[in-house]
Amino acid sequence: MERRVFLKGLSLVTMSALFPSLANASTAVDLSQVQFDANIYNNNDAQTIMIFLYGGASELGGNLTNLDDVQAQSQNQYNLNQLTKTTNNFWSQAGGEAMERMLSNGDMNIFRTCYRKTHESRSHGVCIAESQRGILDVEDPTYAAGICSTLGKVLANSASINEETILPFLTMEGESGLFATGPFDVEAYLRPAAFNESLANPYSRNLNYHMYTDAEWNQDPRESDTQMSRDMDDFVESLNQKQSIQNAFNKRATLDTFMQEQNNVVLPDGIEYPNTTFGRRLKAAVNVVTGNEDTKVVSVGGGGLGGWDDHSNAIDAYGDRMTDLMEAIEVAMSHINMMGKDNVNIVVFTEFGRNANLNDSEGWDHGNTNNVFIFGGKRYLNSLGIVGETELQPTQQNNRLYTQPTASSYTFEPYAVAASIYKMYGVTNPEVLTKGYGAIDAGLFKV
Repeated sequence: MERRVFLKGLSLVTMSALFPSLANASTAVDLSQVQFDANIYNNNDAQTIMIFLYGGASELGGNLTNLDDVQAQSQNQYNLNQLTKTTNNFWSQAGGEAMERMLSNGDMNIFRTCYRKTHESRSHGVCIAESQRGILDVEDPTYAAGICSTLGKVLANSASINEETILPFLTMEGESGLFATGPFDVEAYLRPAAFNESLANPYSRNLNYHMYTDAEWNQDPRESDTQMSRDMDDFVESLNQKQSIQNAFNKRATLDTFMQEQNNVVLPDGIEYPNTTFGRRLKAAVNVVTGNEDTKVVSVGGGGLGGWDDHSNAIDAYGDRMTDLMEAIEVAMSHINMMGKDNVNIVVFTEFGRNANLNDSEGWDHGNTNNVFIFGGKRYLNSLGIVGETELQPTQQNNRLYTQPTASSYTFEPYAVAASIYKMYGVTNPEVLTKGYGAIDAGLFKV
């Protein structure tokens, strides 16, 4: 798309961009320290679909390795008829079969040892804020900017995107912590535009006869906007003091046109998404990123799957949710591959893990270890498959039964997810944006 601004012709030497420093708070990250490589950015041409599983999804769907030890020590016994291990110790009844197929195809990397250790809080609010901002800030977890806002500032300051970039950030879950502005002055074009699984613009306006003057109605061709509609926009702006809502209204016409184009997209032969709310959301997200190279990140959330705070009656609900999630992602990866989009990645993560102990309500309480899934992105990511080994933490009582990385296993903290996303987009020292936590390593990145 010609409206993007690329820094072509630069050497392969990493560019230390002249970013403005945000010195209004001692805890703010200093963007002037960011090293940005325009060649990596241009070569990767990364696009990301982010799926955040609110509530703290259990690791068990992607890791039944320690099930025998858990069964021996759990407060209550698992019904093993409901927990069948696949070849690679996925949970068959919880999306495990789809995971096996994606693993075999080289479409899925699963990191089994994302382990919250430095700040062992297992409070939803704190952990969601930290994970979606990629920063450990014990004093105020909500202070920093979200991953997408930070990424937007980096790309804007490097002139990789500008006001002419078409819808660089989109959201299907409202303005979550991923888009928190924190101390940043975030330009309007970097704020996310909202849409839903029907590829509908929530700020669209259906124009009927009563919204046209006689002259406008009789014009051939008839305009798609009217004076009354423009007056309504002006009226909204005069009343609205909430900038995020005004930003959405400002993008109304652009989003309308764009979504109409995406609604006309015909899926490749053989691609059929699950007829579920989440399946339709993921289909819409893939249509958008494969149809608009300007879109950098789409935040899908977990809408249609339900929450993941499984303190009670966990097995059936979790199994169904994981199956819906993984089967939809499997179709999405087939769709992305058919479109030849090896630059598109899907990141699935959550705020913390769960205990492996089955409590008296047949659920799991909050824990430390969780899975991070990264699908696709084969242009710049290696296919590692399964990374990380766990063991049952041996010293706790059965109602605090959880797994931990083995002594020899590769492990990382949740903040590495943000660092990994920044690295995909050309930041060569992402730790300056996460207060010292580097990107996921273990050979994930080709460069």
